Amino acid sequence: MNDRPSDKEKNRFTARAMRYASVGANVGGVAARIAGRRLLGRDPERDKDAASLAAALGGLKGPIMKVAQLLATIPEALPAEYAAELGQLQSQAPPMGWPFVRRRMAAELGPAWESKFASFAHEATASASLGQVHRAKSHDGRSLAAKLQYPDMQSAVEADLVQLGVLFSIHARMSPAIETSEMLKEIAARLREELNYDLEARHMRLYRLIFEADPLISVPEVVAQLSTKRLLTMTWLDGKRLLDYRDRPLEERNQIARAMFRAWW
Repeated sequence: MNDRPSDKEKNRFTARAMRYASVGANVGGVAARIAGRRLLGRDPERDKDAASLAAALGGLKGPIMKVAQLLATIPEALPAEYAAELGQLQSQAPPMGWPFVRRRMAAELGPAWESKFASFAHEATASASLGQVHRAKSHDGRSLAAKLQYPDMQSAVEADLVQLGVLFSIHARMSPAIETSEMLKEIAARLREELNYDLEARHMRLYRLIFEADPLISVPEVVAQLSTKRLLTMTWLDGKRLLDYRDRPLEERNQIARAMFRAWW
């Protein structure tokens, strides 16, 4: 039986309230320990602190973790120890287990969802802030990537945006040269977009048409019958993280930069 509107609103409020508590407890606890040691004049255990913060953010997932991922890619935005630990969140965030995946897939594709794939990996191939990816195979033999959104992400996004607003307002008082309100608006708009896999699928189809003749740019094909607003299934493409190319020859890096420029501008 479907929830009544009032029940749905209550569930959203409860999920959001729990998110506030999780963010405060996980991140606030780590921050308090770091601040406490500095206040007492002790040398911060930076490697340990960075690992603790990464673990806390990885467990929370959602926008807070997404911002941490972004900061880790900006040179000198964070101390080296923190950038190294938070950088791992980009491809090694803690995944959700198989019981969770099975329930979520049934919610998206129905109770017989496994019959729609020739195979579906129980372990996530990659996991990040808003969802995780499982490798699968179609009945016609194609390798697939199934990107499954974590549960209650809409509530998590709205709750985390409130928390980010508080953090940004504090930062603005400490460093008024940076206009954080516009940054928050942009982050909010992009995060809400990322929750809509229907929109992402439309963008992928468009980009696939635009770059179908480009030898350096490949765009996966969306598998519409295995996709929903919170599940995006596409053909599998092998690849590496951009940061893995930092030490590659200059010409190779320039070639990647030119391809990125064509793709984005």
